[in-house]
Amino acid sequence: MKRNLKKYSKFLSYILRHRPDELGLEMSRSGWVSVPALLEGLAERDGSWSREVLEQVVRENDKQRFEFDDTGHLIRARQGHTVDVDLGYDPTEPPELLYHGTVPKFLDAIVAEGLEPKERHHVHLSHDIKTAMQVGNRRGKPVILVIEAREMWDDGHEFFCTPNDVWLVESVPPEYLRVDSSI
Repeated sequence: MKRNLKKYSKFLSYILRHRPDELGLEMSRSGWVSVPALLEGLAERDGSWSREVLEQVVRENDKQRFEFDDTGHLIRARQGHTVDVDLGYDPTEPPELLYHGTVPKFLDAIVAEGLEPKERHHVHLSHDIKTAMQVGNRRGKPVILVIEAREMWDDGHEFFCTPNDVWLVESVPPEYLRVDSSI
């Protein structure tokens, strides 16, 4: 099971963030789907899913991307959706600096245009350089961007912090970011 956790997590992310309809799931406005309906859809597609497997994927996901509600009957992804959701996070004052990991091929466009969420609802930022490096490392040698988050907040930009410590913002205009050349 250990070697398949990544595969299970990726598929669960795909369903809960982008394509709940692929398993015939009804998603609430706040991103929740029924666990029994999810398990039924998963079992029809791949008989290796069970409640125990689902709980292990949620519990052991390295980035804690998923959460059950208090009853355990609903599940959702904490961020990263392309489907229309309102996760209900309250605006939260950010620390002075936040970070974003990317790769060199995107750097010129980001410096010129800023960070945009593309098909997602928000830009994802990290509270530390180590996490931003891990994010950027997924696509090659990382480049770390430093975001002047407190200045953005003071200028009226709203930030949200998810329960798994991912900072969300609608976009980051170029004047609030710089490349960390110390890495």
